[in-house]
Amino acid sequence: MTYPPPGGTPDPYQPQQPYGQQPSYDPTSPYAQDPYAAPASGAPSSGQPYGQQSPYGVPSSGQPYGQQYAQPGYGQPYAQPGYGQMPAPTNTMAILSLVFAFVFPLAGIIMGHVAKKQIRSTGESGEGLATAGLWLSYIFVIIGLIFCAFYVAVVIFAIGNSSTTTY
Repeated sequence: MTYPPPGGTPDPYQPQQPYGQQPSYDPTSPYAQDPYAAPASGAPSSGQPYGQQSPYGVPSSGQPYGQQYAQPGYGQPYAQPGYGQMPAPTNTMAILSLVFAFVFPLAGIIMGHVAKKQIRSTGESGEGLATAGLWLSYIFVIIGLIFCAFYVAVVIFAIGNSSTTTY
């Protein structure tokens, strides 16, 4: 057997014909017919024949702009298929709860609880932000209470020791 086989190297991307059959089309001419030629029968006429050029040099399909994609199976020209709905907006009180956890934790606690109630009723996103704001606010309040208790204990200890000291 000689390589390449008679007829040239087969293209791996072309469909293979069974042995002994000739292809039903001519692969050297991509358009056996004019793609803009008028159909043989049954096609509706829109005023311009399919082969007529528009004034701008583009073949006209006979449809005005905006309606060329309205046919079934074409979709919208700039649509993003498969992405679903837009995400729900984030609750503003949830964001403020997280911010105020660092600035004024008591306000962060209040805003966090209000945000969780609003999120349950409206379906907005931001429940994680509200939960984080609540946790941080409670932690900072506890740290502040421990700091205040330690300060009071130091002051009481200092007052108790200063009254017994004589000069």
